[in-house]
Amino acid sequence: MSGPVRQDKFRVEGMDCASCAMKIDTAVRRLGKQISDVNVSVTKGTMTVTHNGVEADAITGQLKKLGYKSSYMGANQGAAVTEPETETHVCSGDHDHDHSHHNHDHAGHDHSDHDHSAHDHKSQSHDHAYGQKQKKIKETSPLHMHDHGTDEDNKPWWQQGKAKLTIAAGAALVAAYIIGHFVPQYDLYIFSAAMLVGLVPIARRALAGARFGTPFSIETLMTVAAVGALFIGAVEEAAMVVFLFLIGELLEGVAARRARNSIRGLADLVPKTARVEKDGQIIEQDAASVALGAIILVRPGDRIAADGEVISGNSAVDEAPVTGESTPKNKEPGDKVFAGTINADAVLRVKVTATAQNNTIARIIAQVEEAQESKAPTERFIDRFSVWYTPAVMILAALVAIIPPLVAGGDWSEWVYKGLAILLIGCPCALVISTPAAIAAGLSSGARRGLLMKGGAVLESAGHVTAAAFDKTGTLTQGKPVVTDIIAFGSSEEEVLRYAAAVEQGSSHPLAVAILKAAEDRKIALPQMHDGAALGGKGVSGTVDGKVILLASPKAIAAKTTISDADQKRIADMNDQGKTVSLLMIGEQLAGGIAMRDEPREDARQGIKALQAQGIRTIMLTGDNRRTAEAIGRDLGMEVHAEMMPEDKRRVVGELKANKQIVAKVGDGINDAPALAAADLGIAMGGGTDVALETADAAIMHGRVSDVAHMIDLSKSTMANIKQNITLAIGLKVVFLITTILGITGLWPAILADTGATVLVTANAMRLLRWKPA
Repeated sequence: MSGPVRQDKFRVEGMDCASCAMKIDTAVRRLGKQISDVNVSVTKGTMTVTHNGVEADAITGQLKKLGYKSSYMGANQGAAVTEPETETHVCSGDHDHDHSHHNHDHAGHDHSDHDHSAHDHKSQSHDHAYGQKQKKIKETSPLHMHDHGTDEDNKPWWQQGKAKLTIAAGAALVAAYIIGHFVPQYDLYIFSAAMLVGLVPIARRALAGARFGTPFSIETLMTVAAVGALFIGAVEEAAMVVFLFLIGELLEGVAARRARNSIRGLADLVPKTARVEKDGQIIEQDAASVALGAIILVRPGDRIAADGEVISGNSAVDEAPVTGESTPKNKEPGDKVFAGTINADAVLRVKVTATAQNNTIARIIAQVEEAQESKAPTERFIDRFSVWYTPAVMILAALVAIIPPLVAGGDWSEWVYKGLAILLIGCPCALVISTPAAIAAGLSSGARRGLLMKGGAVLESAGHVTAAAFDKTGTLTQGKPVVTDIIAFGSSEEEVLRYAAAVEQGSSHPLAVAILKAAEDRKIALPQMHDGAALGGKGVSGTVDGKVILLASPKAIAAKTTISDADQKRIADMNDQGKTVSLLMIGEQLAGGIAMRDEPREDARQGIKALQAQGIRTIMLTGDNRRTAEAIGRDLGMEVHAEMMPEDKRRVVGELKANKQIVAKVGDGINDAPALAAADLGIAMGGGTDVALETADAAIMHGRVSDVAHMIDLSKSTMANIKQNITLAIGLKVVFLITTILGITGLWPAILADTGATVLVTANAMRLLRWKPA
């Protein structure tokens, strides 16, 4: 190809199944060598064409000849490329960070020159050099192109084109029965006319398909069978067969639109307007145009209009629409909130951290729609199989119709009738839809519960996992330390916490934040501090209530006073539990100490046990120090590999795979990206870095460890549903094939078998929309 390459996007109506997509793809590619790629999305009802100079009218005209109404949506900006994209991740990031307060030497590591006031817990200042490809989420966001669905999707089902045709064919059939009752001698003509009402549009689509490269379509089988029935005088049955076929197509379309609209309905969770603070005033503004960094006001009862961070206010927020959480979460300054969630109690001021095109809801919709176009291995096999299956059925039907009369002197009318019935039995509708319907329903159901998977292949592979490797910090644990114990030596626990929090005022160190939070939770009023100082590598000091207060590591305190053997043993026991201990001196006296640890998530133990109950090996891969990691590992009952660099994590994943394990790697940081990419299934925890989310195959939006087991359960449920669907589709065909050849059943049961199988398969797949974690 020569000349500038561009991508144009089109809305396509009446496209409800993989067969439609295949015909459209083939027809558009026949426009010439200027077409380099065609991407048809049944899920979104759209088509993207990559070309270098084809008029949009030529493309929509081609689709019109094929029987599909289409409209031009515009250029898919930023999506067309002329050179292959490359992506590398050269991570110079370190590993999970030990929460060593003031560089205390608790676990045998000597940290020096710690700047207490400027410490950044998650090491945001690491130098990460990598080239990252342009995110598809931004390109395909459903909010970006204001995608509100097709005209057909927005109409009630009975006002849509297929419904009108089905109703007309049904009315013609009823009229034929009534008229035929009074003038039976004209049955042939009356039922022929009734049949043609429905058959003419089907035949036109069959001819258009044959003309544009798809001769063996479902419409072709239907047309041949109906015309053949007309020639052998079975016109009443032929008219009924056409009507039943149209009912099957209508039901297939309704199911496809239901799946499409259920995903698109997620966009309705985000309010259309936002109350934005601007120049001291509150202005109501289109939510889609709210800029990054803007401050929005969210009243009690309002849905939050954008992803953001609370900067003032304290309120419970119902996150069920996005995460599926049954209990509202309390939000305070510094906490993240998601677009589409509901503020319950009090006014919140929120700083916007993501535009409408890239908020949580937009990302979920884009990922689900993109994922549904990524075929699972089972689905790809069914697609390949159906290409050969249809012509094979036509050959079998021809052999059944011709060989018995020629070889054995059978009755031509009887065997042609049986051959036509086999054509109808052979319609691959149910078989073709068996897998994509289940995959679409499974992906949609997972997304509604915060389980995002990038395609059918990911959904299918999750059920085969035999080993799950977890990062520790921010994945198995909350990612921030909390106060676990307050030790009182010569003072009360409240006094120890009061003075410790007083000297930590103004510090952003994660352990300082933990101490201040503990004091706040206990409603301890903090006295004023004077002459505060950070002691490099030791701790902090200050004057409170006229007393000199020192909060430092046991090593630094031991240089100033004697710590009894009993107290030293108590501190060592806490260190063995993975806790960091800071000691407090008031004047010259040792007053007490505070122990802190990054605690496991609330559901971590339950989530690990759920995986182990399924026979899945659970492993912790962490860069944290061995003592801390092993303490958390003991609590959770899992295998531990500690003090690992990113390349070590990737190596362990490789070793597990070499031992025939199907490995899921779960993590949230840049240091996890290599292992996430190397695993059979990479799962990013919600709130993780963009690199982790982009590298992973799946994401758990609300960061629950138990959702890893839920994702595996959903995969197994979906695969069981697919097997049921394939069994139904093929089983019914085999039964009716045998009964037709034996002369037990004819055209009506044949089409009922096909239509019935399609309805059963679709209904069975839709059950997955109601899936809930055990």
